[in-house]
Amino acid sequence: MIARTATPAGGAAVPGPDDSGSAKPSFTVHLAIFTVRAERLHVLLVKRAEPPFQGDWALPGGFLDPRRDDSVDACAARKLVEETGVQAPYLEQLKTYGSRDRDPRGWIITTVYFALMVSDSVRLGGNQAAACWAPVRGDGVEFILAFDHALLLADAVERLRSKLEYTHIAVHLLPEEFTLPELQRTYEIILQQPLDKSSFRRRVAQADMLEEIAGKLRDGSGRPARLYRFRDYDRQTFFPRSISRHAR
Repeated sequence: MIARTATPAGGAAVPGPDDSGSAKPSFTVHLAIFTVRAERLHVLLVKRAEPPFQGDWALPGGFLDPRRDDSVDACAARKLVEETGVQAPYLEQLKTYGSRDRDPRGWIITTVYFALMVSDSVRLGGNQAAACWAPVRGDGVEFILAFDHALLLADAVERLRSKLEYTHIAVHLLPEEFTLPELQRTYEIILQQPLDKSSFRRRVAQADMLEEIAGKLRDGSGRPARLYRFRDYDRQTFFPRSISRHAR
């Protein structure tokens, strides 16, 4: 029989030692939720309301609840809605982490997901002390995160940048209608390097990933720009990082 300790934030109790004296692991999910705002890649962080690491910033998440969650994916989707108020248009399982020393409460295993969304759609909530969008520099943020969440975030940033090179994943960080310069700028923000305009647009054309919105233009500082939207398709799109401003 499993003895129970105090219930942590997130709703599920952490298993304690059973009658044999051995500790039983608990299971959590955590979310690296990304958006692009103010010309920077941002990740959603929450300030922990309870120990351990009370008052520290962390990736949002919580314990799997067998009464409410039919699967790990269902738990991730539930926590996402609880923290943001919306269902992410893109949610992908990243990796599972587990060790005896990653959490001071004992053996706790976590599966990390990364999500992409337009930040204007997000309503920050949850049962944490506070929440914020933190700018990503390199593969992390400018302050220390609770637990091993710096490692979790770095892995999620690496996966995002990797997938940007061979999928049309950027669609989930853009409004429904956008210009080609806005699309290129989104790629540059995530990859954190400039891209050659001609090479980028050639790749976009070869991939046949966009359709022009007939009769619609967006006014700017120069001449009006054509508006586009992504096609609905399953093809992979390759954008190598070698498309820099110096590449020809």
